Amino acid sequence: MPGEDVPAGRSELIIDRLHGLHPKLIDLSLGRLQRCLDALGNPERRLPPVVHVAGTNGKGSTCAFLRAVAEAAGQRVHAYTSPHLVRFHERIRLAGRLVEEKVLAAALEEVEAANAGLPITVFEITTAVAFLLFSRVPADLLVLEVGLGGRFDATNVVERPAACAIASISMDHTDFLGDTLAAIAGEKAGIIKPGVPVATGVQAPEAMAVLEAEAARLGAPLLARGAAWDTAWRADGGLDWSDAGGVLALPPPGLPGPHQADNAGIAVAALRAWGPDWLTEAAIAAGVAGATWPARLQRLHGRLAAALPAGWELWLDGGHNPGAGLALAGQLSAWGDRPLHLVVGMKRSKAIAEFLAPLLPHVDSVWAVAEPGQHLAVSPEEIVAASGGVARVGPRVADALAAMPVTGGAVPGRVLVCGSLYLAGEVLKDDGTLPE
Repeated sequence: MPGEDVPAGRSELIIDRLHGLHPKLIDLSLGRLQRCLDALGNPERRLPPVVHVAGTNGKGSTCAFLRAVAEAAGQRVHAYTSPHLVRFHERIRLAGRLVEEKVLAAALEEVEAANAGLPITVFEITTAVAFLLFSRVPADLLVLEVGLGGRFDATNVVERPAACAIASISMDHTDFLGDTLAAIAGEKAGIIKPGVPVATGVQAPEAMAVLEAEAARLGAPLLARGAAWDTAWRADGGLDWSDAGGVLALPPPGLPGPHQADNAGIAVAALRAWGPDWLTEAAIAAGVAGATWPARLQRLHGRLAAALPAGWELWLDGGHNPGAGLALAGQLSAWGDRPLHLVVGMKRSKAIAEFLAPLLPHVDSVWAVAEPGQHLAVSPEEIVAASGGVARVGPRVADALAAMPVTGGAVPGRVLVCGSLYLAGEVLKDDGTLPE
């Protein structure tokens, strides 16, 4: 049935229990996790080469490009990403496959026992689970995504990655990371390690100044777009990636959107700076073309999409902050071939008006929604108010889709659902399109 929950396994029940070990969901610190890892024999010291990825927007896509390039070269790739969209298992990929339920549940219980009931956040203890599993399953690369910030994020216990990558930095999570772009950049720059190359894409000047200063302080080669490397779109939709050594003519990226030139370029720059012997131009091209990542301008073809009139398209994106709004606006401006309708649901504490502002000029209608299972959702009425009264209440995604304006003989429309990764998870469940 549409909207039916994915059945909870033993691992989900264990994770629910672990929430009782710390009064806060987020409490940025490394001490609790390090103590737990010490009790486990320090699995974080027995990992394959790591590419550590931070950023406000684009770090998940950068991780997808990294993984796709390595797998195109025949390598076994671990990946740790967050948050998940439907099931926790999406966060841990062991040598190319999502962790199996029995393996995850056993590791959760092992780490829970090692922690011995001491205070620790769920993200910290599940990061310990991921490191434990990564240390036991052979692989050639670990793509490690920062959960929040960088300096005090649980993933930052890895002492010497092969390379680091920092995607676009913008205002988000200001209650944890600071209320200026420079402060947030300082937290992201916390993943930079002495002598380890760090690739970054387009950044605001105040953010770039912080990254440059920290990289210089630590003697870390900084590979910035526009200085060490660059990308440019070709007329055929492909990318030309260039550095001092020449140009790589790459095919169109597997992830749509003009902003993906930056994320693909960061991934290529980080891998080339590391320089594994398996990295070839053919693998880079195949990986850029083959990258996939759910809820990042993902076209849906399931139950929800089938409910739209013939010929209409349904797209999904988890973007939810002002930087993501700007990135999405770039794609919306290119979608001028048919009517465009926006369905928006957002999480409390997000800058709703700032997210919507760059999108509204490109759309024919806006619908405000909140799904029953959507974590910390704001009411549709709050979204309507933030839109200046432009949006209409859904109140659910299915209701909005059923109410889309259809005129006889008109060009089929296009719908983009966006505003929250939590909303994206609910939409994927309703559509029957589950991440693999």
